[in-house]
Amino acid sequence: MQPGAREAIKASYLSIAGNALLAIAKFITGVFGNSYALIADAIESTTDVFSSILVLIGLRYASKPADDNHPYGHGKAEPLFTFIVVGFLIVSATIIAYESIENINTPHEVPAPYTLLVLAAIIIIKETFYRVVSKKGKQTESSVLKADAWHHRSDAITSLMAFVGISIALVMGKGYENADDWAALFASGFILYNAYLILRPALGEVMDEHRYDEIESQIRKIAHNHPGVVETEKCYIRKTGMTYHVDLHIAVDAQISVKEGHDIAHKVKDKILQNYPQIADVLIHVEPDDEL
Repeated sequence: MQPGAREAIKASYLSIAGNALLAIAKFITGVFGNSYALIADAIESTTDVFSSILVLIGLRYASKPADDNHPYGHGKAEPLFTFIVVGFLIVSATIIAYESIENINTPHEVPAPYTLLVLAAIIIIKETFYRVVSKKGKQTESSVLKADAWHHRSDAITSLMAFVGISIALVMGKGYENADDWAALFASGFILYNAYLILRPALGEVMDEHRYDEIESQIRKIAHNHPGVVETEKCYIRKTGMTYHVDLHIAVDAQISVKEGHDIAHKVKDKILQNYPQIADVLIHVEPDDEL
């Protein structure tokens, strides 16, 4: 299993359990508290449960080791599952927007005051989930886990909007009963924006876009500092799941033997892998210095 995969999988289990419990709490509170915003919020949390399950499946598949048919491993499955998670976010936002517009045009009672207490608790819990899962996503370099973290953040924002809307409805009274519906509608737009922020890096990963300047700089530094390396030329990095594959060109003295150049390349590779366990493999091409 890839480095960090177990931690990422544990975080996905936390997401599944948390989303399921909160979806139930939101729905019950929304129905009995006359809050359409909370019901819409519960719908989003329900889709979050399914998306978190997909995250778990994606992480398990992407962490499978390389085989004859997949010599670079199965990591590319991770951004593909991220696309599916983004799809769930878009579906959630669409459902919330539709329900909000319907409820804006439907007369209903002002939400019960105790819904604010429930929403406040939900906001704190979901923001905590976001920070925990986001931290694991950064530690493991998992794009799908980062997407799942944003699911928690979008849920917290939706709940915050509902909190603001219900507060306005309670304070302003008659004529402002649908303030929480307007809040939910606004939140749906924010969720769509977050979906784009999640989609962009995952798309770059699938297209092998270069987004790893810091890692490249450190790899070149390690190579430059190794005895026998005169210069580095090309350095290409691509991400597959939670690991990286590196193609590096180094220049050595043109007068040394092939074996000596080969030994230098192997030592540079070992040093890079020692310093960066998240790098799965380094392919080093050796060039004579006088040809650069």
